[in-house]
Amino acid sequence: MEGLPVSNSMTVQSSKYAYEVRFEEDFSIALKDHVREGDIITVDANVLKLYGRQLAPILADTPYVVIEPSETQKSYQGVEPFIRRLIESGFRKNNRLVAVGGGITQDVTAFTASILFRGVDWLFYPTTLLAQCDSCIGSKTSINFGKYKNQLGGFYPPVKIVIDLHFLETLSSLDFRSGMGEMLHYYLVSGEEDFDRMSREYDAAFTDKAVLRELIYHSLDFKRGYVERDEFDQGPRNVFNYGHSFGHAIETLTRYAVPHGIAVSIGMDMANYLSVKLGLLAPEPRDRMHPLLRKNWGDTRLSGIALEDFINALKKDKKAVGAEIRVILTRGLGQMFKAPLPVNKETVDWMAEYFNAFEKSSEDMIT
Repeated sequence: MEGLPVSNSMTVQSSKYAYEVRFEEDFSIALKDHVREGDIITVDANVLKLYGRQLAPILADTPYVVIEPSETQKSYQGVEPFIRRLIESGFRKNNRLVAVGGGITQDVTAFTASILFRGVDWLFYPTTLLAQCDSCIGSKTSINFGKYKNQLGGFYPPVKIVIDLHFLETLSSLDFRSGMGEMLHYYLVSGEEDFDRMSREYDAAFTDKAVLRELIYHSLDFKRGYVERDEFDQGPRNVFNYGHSFGHAIETLTRYAVPHGIAVSIGMDMANYLSVKLGLLAPEPRDRMHPLLRKNWGDTRLSGIALEDFINALKKDKKAVGAEIRVILTRGLGQMFKAPLPVNKETVDWMAEYFNAFEKSSEDMIT
């Protein structure tokens, strides 16, 4: 990732088609221009409450479905009533879904678009930092199966993405840091130079929209390079699972009280810790990354997680193969790689040490 953004847009090439990501100053103008007869808007319930005035003129003329931003919504049970409503309303294959919301609205809309009539077009207006800096591109669609996160899905990109940073002004501090955590993982995977940039600009991103826009743009641009080479996550793109196997287990076991990007921040630190224990990483690089990751997860506590449950959740991770747990470990900034993690007494003891140290650190932060 080099330089500053020179454009308000970028194009991502998928196996299906090229799609545009465009930065706009007023989402309502863009939405009014993009919506056409027969489209149905899926809108996050919180977004509708916060931006109802801007959305009202558009929703008055366009059918819409409200999506509750809860993990139970992104399941077969949550998606089925939505699909029934679409079919019963006369929605057709040449019509489109237009998603306005965060990751759950994206997942519900994208998954439905991918299976309804063997595929319908969809557009995305991401309203959270996590969706704007990461999940809006890459083609992945996911819903949960029971208590297991993102077990069902495929690859089905939107035909257009519109990013308006004004949506981020109403995010809670926790949701903003969740987005920063997901963005952090791209800057760590990118390497030394970009980690240093994020370290310098992390604090400013919370108050300076120009700084934040540049970080988002470069996060997407960096991810785009991997997506275009490995859209279906069969090779190089695997490194973006850095922090995610451990993070998904934390999300699941806290019943999503720890949001995704916060869990990924902890997951990256845990991957670094285990990499040191395995002799793959010197202590110094881990010590260098730790303060920024800790700053991002803040006062998060993990005291309710039992180690046995954590290991069992790792075994259910969608990246596991046979009896192996496969995770992303690291030899340093920009040197992440996929490796099997043996589940034996030694590694279990290391995980226990990590959780104990994490809780002590959290207690020290509070006191």
